[in-house]
Amino acid sequence: MKIKSQRDFWSGVMFIAIGVGFAWGSTAYSFGTSARPGPAYFPFGLGVLQALLGALVLFKSLTLETEGGDPIGAVAWKPLLVILGAVAIFGVLLPRLGMVITLPILIFISAYAGDEFHIGEALANAVALTAFSWLIFIKGLGLTIPMWPTFLGG
Repeated sequence: MKIKSQRDFWSGVMFIAIGVGFAWGSTAYSFGTSARPGPAYFPFGLGVLQALLGALVLFKSLTLETEGGDPIGAVAWKPLLVILGAVAIFGVLLPRLGMVITLPILIFISAYAGDEFHIGEALANAVALTAFSWLIFIKGLGLTIPMWPTFLGG
């Protein structure tokens, strides 16, 4: 069988591997019931769904012809490392600086990873995402995420 799209082929393989990994890893927890789902219920379902979508992408890569075989390009190291660093910085700073400061830092660093950085767009995203995160995680779900820096009594 000939691979007709390298990009879709390897994407499908990656989705299947991650989906199977999550589904398999969730079997160590209790599934519960449909009325009272346990901690394995959601990750197992998502893992299976991701593996099925990966199989669909993999099937497409083997059946549909693409121009030039849709080759995989070079690894974009700058965005990869900048975004990984931003997430690590977020994890370190959140307990100390709170969500109001740490989330905009994450957004600005992540926006810098792209080819087109616009401070106005990054600022608008930071304001909107901080407000929505507060609304969803703190007000809606009642999580105990620090909102303000510890030195301000947050």
